[in-house]
Amino acid sequence: MGNEPTLQEMRHSAAHVLAQAVVQVFPSAKLAIGPVISDGFYYDFELPRTLTPDDLKDLEQRMKHIVKERQQFVCSEMSRSEVDAKFSLQTQPYKSELISDLDLSVYSIYTNGPFEDLCRGPHVQHTGQIGAFKLLRVSGAYWKGSEKNTMLQRIYGTSFRHKSELTAYLKQLEEAKKRDHRLLGKALDLFSLQEDIGGGLVLWHPKGACVRHVMETYWKDRHFKEGYELLYTPHVGRADLWEASGHLGFYDESMFSEIDVEGQPYYLRPMNCPFHIMVYKNSQRSYRQLPVRYAELGTVYRYERSGTLHGLMRVRGFTQDDAHIICTPDQVQDEILSVLDFCVDVLKVFGFEKVKIYLSTRPEEKFVGDLSHWEKAESALRTAIESRSFSYEVDEGGGAFYGPKIDIKIEDSIGRLWQCSTIQFDFNLPERFDLTYVDASGEKVRPYMIHRALFGSIERFFGILVEHYMGAFPLWLAPVQVKVLSLNKDVQGYCEDIVKELKKEGYRVEPDFSEEKLGYKIRQASMEKVPFQVIVGRKEAEGELLSVRKFGENGDLGQMDLKSFLLCLRSD
Repeated sequence: MGNEPTLQEMRHSAAHVLAQAVVQVFPSAKLAIGPVISDGFYYDFELPRTLTPDDLKDLEQRMKHIVKERQQFVCSEMSRSEVDAKFSLQTQPYKSELISDLDLSVYSIYTNGPFEDLCRGPHVQHTGQIGAFKLLRVSGAYWKGSEKNTMLQRIYGTSFRHKSELTAYLKQLEEAKKRDHRLLGKALDLFSLQEDIGGGLVLWHPKGACVRHVMETYWKDRHFKEGYELLYTPHVGRADLWEASGHLGFYDESMFSEIDVEGQPYYLRPMNCPFHIMVYKNSQRSYRQLPVRYAELGTVYRYERSGTLHGLMRVRGFTQDDAHIICTPDQVQDEILSVLDFCVDVLKVFGFEKVKIYLSTRPEEKFVGDLSHWEKAESALRTAIESRSFSYEVDEGGGAFYGPKIDIKIEDSIGRLWQCSTIQFDFNLPERFDLTYVDASGEKVRPYMIHRALFGSIERFFGILVEHYMGAFPLWLAPVQVKVLSLNKDVQGYCEDIVKELKKEGYRVEPDFSEEKLGYKIRQASMEKVPFQVIVGRKEAEGELLSVRKFGENGDLGQMDLKSFLLCLRSD
């Protein structure tokens, strides 16, 4: 058992076997990189032609043949001159560039069979240990992620220890395709992303905007109940502010270009934190006024490379559900416990019952703030998690340089994990902006500052919701909750009364009094995934009844009067 390879070693080795198979088919292939990723591996190539699905099948068969040969992975070390000769600029320009970037005295080369690759390792002992694998797809990828560089072909694959695990993963992928929020967003007319306005910028259509409004209204109401105060802050700020916060020094590559305003440099905000801090600093605070809890649905702008943009999951303009808590040391424990409960409860309301919690602690070396503050912060985070009997994983030394944190991942309806909520201490910004409060002895002292997000961003959380529910939102979130379908013009007056009564009760209702056949209307409402359909014909109108259908299998609820239907809606 001691020699059993890790999943990372298996996937890393599979990437090498993939490259070996590609070189068999395309001897002139130029190799780039082939790293392990969260659910598999990929390898980038410059090839003489575009790959097809049939090419993937052929490459996979060649990989299986290499696996059967049980080729040994052998590591050797070479000098700079030796690797330069082996991976020349003419034959392997990307490897040659990597060699220059690394600038080492000794380089490691891994060999399996006739194939050699520049690599740090580690690998399995031989190709027979790679396990069950599958090539998944091909996409374009710029070298080093820059649009200025060559577009390469990226082959994605995955491998697992056992075939049953691979089968389960492939089944999940198929299910995920059906739930792709980009496709459902278009089919249900929720949002769009259009190159005419710029990549990564979201247009919220009326139905998507309706769901967003419900999300935001709930969010605001809950924050008021939890003792938060809401803020609205600008979308731009002077360069001085971002210099003071450190963003221009450490985050400038992710910020949009400078905007000249009457000779003064301004920047679109990448984060909301400095504005919240400036609101706090607008007046001197006493310990009696703490904790201060500021919250904002603040839209921020970050430059993401075009190759990394992905629907609502990775965009350039998005709304963070930001909050910042500024408190005394004595208040830290209660605040963290309250925030953790708040996060988990809100996620449950949106349908995510299963969460996984991760605690990231102080890095061993570079960090800011007093050690005693780190210890108190980490203790508060750990105590909050354990007091609620949550299981959690600890990432020792994995915290940011400015503070420890809790990350909360949610499990969706097909078992995928999504990072959403974060509770993050910050010992950096209070120092940079000289935050203080007056303590009981009259001294100005530094407060604790906690960043907190529940959804992470409205856009990404909405995308997760679409995929979690496969577009069939629960009644309280659905953009159209009830659709009223008339059989003919004779019952339109009665249908209009029903629509009016339902709207009076606060429901989002859409009538369909068109002259289309009833079967078409029912199918259309089902395709739109409207939770309830009310169907009215002559018999229903004469008896002041409704025929009710609920979205999903066996959804025919039969006839009932309006009062009974309202009870049905309230109990759903």
